[in-house]
Amino acid sequence: MLFGLDGVELGLIIVFLCLFGGILSGFPVAFAIGGAGIISFGIIAALDSAGLLIHQAIDTSSAVYQDLVNSGVKPDVISVFRYPELPRIAEPVFIQGWEYAMDRNVSFIVNRMNERVLAGASIETLLAVLMFVLMGITLERSKIANDLLTTMARVFGPLPGGLAVSIVVVGAFLAASTGIVGATVVTMGLLALPTMLRNNYSPELATGVIAASGTLGQIIPPSIVIVLLGTLAGDLYSTAQENRAMDVGCSDALTYLGEPAVVSVGTLFQAALLPGIMLALLYALYAFGYAMLNPEKAPAVALEASSNEPVTRNEALLWFLGAPAAIIGGAMLLGSLGVIGSQNVTISAFSDAGQTASLRTNVGPDCQAAMIDLHGQEAWDAAIAEQVAIEAAGGVAQATKLTEEEFAQAQVDKIANAAPIGTGITILVVMLGLVLAIGRGVAPSRDVKPLILGAIGLLLVLLVDVLLVAPTTTPGVTVLLLALPAVLALYGAREAAARCARNDLIRVVFPPLVLIVAVLGSILGGITNPTPAAALGAGGAIMLAAYRRLQDEGRSGKIIIWATLAVMVAILIGVNFDLRINQENVSFESWIAFFFAYGAYLYALFGLLYGCWVLFKGGVLTPVVRETAKVTSMVFTILIGSQLLNLVVISFGGEHYIQQFLKSFDNELTVFLIVMIVLFFLGFVLDFLEIIYIVIPIVGPVIYGGSFDPKWVTIMVAVNLQTSFLTPPFGFALFYLRGVAPKEVTTGHIYRGVLPFVLIQVAGLAILWFFPSIVTIVPALIPN
Repeated sequence: MLFGLDGVELGLIIVFLCLFGGILSGFPVAFAIGGAGIISFGIIAALDSAGLLIHQAIDTSSAVYQDLVNSGVKPDVISVFRYPELPRIAEPVFIQGWEYAMDRNVSFIVNRMNERVLAGASIETLLAVLMFVLMGITLERSKIANDLLTTMARVFGPLPGGLAVSIVVVGAFLAASTGIVGATVVTMGLLALPTMLRNNYSPELATGVIAASGTLGQIIPPSIVIVLLGTLAGDLYSTAQENRAMDVGCSDALTYLGEPAVVSVGTLFQAALLPGIMLALLYALYAFGYAMLNPEKAPAVALEASSNEPVTRNEALLWFLGAPAAIIGGAMLLGSLGVIGSQNVTISAFSDAGQTASLRTNVGPDCQAAMIDLHGQEAWDAAIAEQVAIEAAGGVAQATKLTEEEFAQAQVDKIANAAPIGTGITILVVMLGLVLAIGRGVAPSRDVKPLILGAIGLLLVLLVDVLLVAPTTTPGVTVLLLALPAVLALYGAREAAARCARNDLIRVVFPPLVLIVAVLGSILGGITNPTPAAALGAGGAIMLAAYRRLQDEGRSGKIIIWATLAVMVAILIGVNFDLRINQENVSFESWIAFFFAYGAYLYALFGLLYGCWVLFKGGVLTPVVRETAKVTSMVFTILIGSQLLNLVVISFGGEHYIQQFLKSFDNELTVFLIVMIVLFFLGFVLDFLEIIYIVIPIVGPVIYGGSFDPKWVTIMVAVNLQTSFLTPPFGFALFYLRGVAPKEVTTGHIYRGVLPFVLIQVAGLAILWFFPSIVTIVPALIPN
């Protein structure tokens, strides 16, 4: 053996050196990965042909090996790591020759490109990357960060370390609205770093907090890291659990686990929400604590006063805290009492099918033992009892068509159990009520009569809903009954919104906040998957940027505002009316609703096109599209190149060798800890894209093939990958910041400043390790 190393080990070293050398060469990473695969394959093939790469494989024909297999040990768990005493046999790393391996690689790369890049099941999810990139770059060009930084600095500046805390808040806000690390770090470095240095902030703290806060976009949804990880995690988890089930003697993963082996990007967004907020809080606490211990290095700063109307503490507590809490709490209380709820009276024409047992019990003895070991004896006994009860009742009840009498009775029961106030009406009333309360709070000295009229209108809406709107009332009649009180409520809400628009904080925070709620709310609430939500976010970002451009030019933005309202009108009509006009017996009100919805859609489309025209004429749209094309092309080119590199590693047995090493440990936690440590150190030299597409497919079958929750595994990996942006010497956030930092800020300042935040990342990983419920609680509370 060359240098005393196994041939496969030498092959892995050659691949890594070629990859590392290609990245350091300055050649575009997207092409360097594919080139590293081709060059490393050529070197390994040449050394193998020369007889220099010898793999010491287990001799499967030996009597010792056969005795081990006959004793009940499965062949796939036998490896040189677990059984080093087994007889070995020397063989080349390309058993059938490098020509055969190259032929297989060429055919496989075509198939993988078709499955994972061009027409596979994950391509729809990958389209979300393009939309999120477009959304982020558009918002970055709309100068939203400028306004946020200025406003948050006024809010937090008077506190010790307030400027640093404001950077964290803005970083979290931009993470939820853009998710682009480079743009966030550069923008905050240009705008905030000179201000912090002028106010005697430590260069280490200033650069560290900017670099760390800029990376929050990689964990706080919508995160491109989670989108890319999610497309891999879903396939890896499903395949690994199917193999795990068959290894223990079960027919499939559904039988063994008792639930489908699936994990979606939307679910991962839900799981990433609390960890992202937790990291932002840890950053802010560190900045505040540093300022308390070193007040001269992070002093309080009093910036110029805002033009907002002065508000007393009692008024702020009443209208910004008390009134919103009363409105939301009252709605929740009425909901728990059954006063507010669904008024849907749709009845299925078929009866409900009977429930099956919680676990499948008609399995073999090996599968039964494995299921008892996984779920526990109590769960198995409960499933057996459920199955016995089902069989005693004649089997699982099948769904049958209801008779006319049964259908009528079911409809009467559904109407009788309907809540007096509908959920949709309540949501609108609560939202308008919050607008009225905040509008009162930001301008307490102004005339209160319009707001009182709005509040009366909201009360009348609820009263009409209780007294005149029944569950069987058609949507058209409901609209007519609620029209007059709704107009009164909207009059008050319009006046309150005008007052809020004059408040600096609300004027800056509200537009991107609406976009965040629209995009993340639709994903986290399970309304849609990430791709349509990303498209909505991209369209909203274009309209927001166009509105900002019109305001800067002193022109009216009413077209954009009315287009935004048209989107809301179209959604409300679509939710409340049946717009299927291609069926028989379409009612008159459905036709009216369809034409209103179609008109709203056309105006919204016009508003979007008008926004594109405004940005194009202003010289904004062209660079946005060009930059989006660059980033998206880089991602997909790295995806293709990484597939080639992965196939090279597979062809000489490198992937199998690594997986055998990891499987040689009996403790799952040990295996996962090793993987996390390796990923952490790889983050010093590799970008997150290379790690996702090169390393994760190799270790994924092992870390996703155990008993860990796949959401927890994925988020742990995502937080670890976020750290790769901060770790010296090749953290991308450090390069971005170095490029815009003033001359007096040295690279040493940046490296020293970012080290505490790397330790905070490690502490965050430790918290998630010991408290995995932080990851799993939100998906458990929100139905998919």
